[in-house]
Amino acid sequence: MQSRIRILFKGNRPIVLSWIFVLIAGMVLLQSCGTSSGSPTMTQPIQSLPVISVSSKPVTTYREYTATIEGTKNIEIRPQVDGYLDKIFVDEGAYVKKGQTLFKINDQPYREQLNTANASLQAAKASLENAQINVNKLTPLVQNNVISDVQLKTAQAAYNAAKANVEQAAAQVNAAQINVGYTVISAPVNGYIGRIPSKTGSLVTKNQTQALTMLSEVKDIYAYFSLSETDFLEFKNNFKGNTLEEKIKNIPAVQLELADNTIYPQEGKVEIAEGQFDKTIGSITFRAIFPNVNGLLRSGNTGRVRIPKQVENSIVVPQESTFELQDKIFVYTLADSNKVTGRPITVAARSGNYYLVDKGLKPGEKIVYTGLDRLRDGMPIIPETISMDSLLKLRPL
Repeated sequence: MQSRIRILFKGNRPIVLSWIFVLIAGMVLLQSCGTSSGSPTMTQPIQSLPVISVSSKPVTTYREYTATIEGTKNIEIRPQVDGYLDKIFVDEGAYVKKGQTLFKINDQPYREQLNTANASLQAAKASLENAQINVNKLTPLVQNNVISDVQLKTAQAAYNAAKANVEQAAAQVNAAQINVGYTVISAPVNGYIGRIPSKTGSLVTKNQTQALTMLSEVKDIYAYFSLSETDFLEFKNNFKGNTLEEKIKNIPAVQLELADNTIYPQEGKVEIAEGQFDKTIGSITFRAIFPNVNGLLRSGNTGRVRIPKQVENSIVVPQESTFELQDKIFVYTLADSNKVTGRPITVAARSGNYYLVDKGLKPGEKIVYTGLDRLRDGMPIIPETISMDSLLKLRPL
């Protein structure tokens, strides 16, 4: 064969090239036959996905508002006399009781002032006593017409002046005693001590800008939160009452969600609101009070006040059963032949890990619970029914 090809190549080059083209064409035809439509094609298997039947239930929803926490009394402890700080009897963060000694200012100058005031008082009393003697001596002489009454009136005037001097000296003694008392600073209420910037030996004055410390009474605590104008109008429409005070009284007990997303165990009550809106931020401030028996909350904490609202009938949908597309929320509903169809829904509120649906679903309709990322409209699935009640038991609203 090789010799023949060589002969043909030598004698007739076009014939050899024609044979090569024939061989190539045969190989291409053979390959195309091997991949003809007669071979079987791969089909995607039908997925098994969990499905839940939605229903209408009474639900409690919560409106949440960012809050700052403060003690019912935050008292600045300030010196009322000038002097050097001799002793500090408490530490920062300590719990103190009403009347407990907190600070001691050097009292020596004020005790000297008290001694001087006492000496002045004694001198004034002596002058008063002398004036009284003169009055007593001159009175019978005037009555017996031995001397004129002018001398008695003069003695009586001196007595009155001496009496006034005694009262003035007594007032100075009282003032000096008060200043001596101010050198010992005690707690006006029960509470927790804040930061103490001054140290022993520091010079403190009654006019200084910085307080010695802050004392917070936290038996009860206040949670301050703000409502925008829109929220305020909604609040007025949601609660009964002709006046704002009546509406506040009809607000049910509120919850406090702490910074770590846990719910404070004690419920609180909304008590009061500011009288007007803050024009700079367009909001009005409310205040809720919570018991703080164990002292778990301190001034400066933050959290969220949760105001409950009872919804009689609402369709509940788990958030993982939804997906977003172009700023709309969708679910996959189960249609005929177990095929899924995407449908937009309108969410009225959120409660925990659930949406409360206002429009788009009816009680009894079935939706796909999870696995939505693998679905497209019209795809068939094998539904595995999950009870909504059992899901709510595992993850309550």
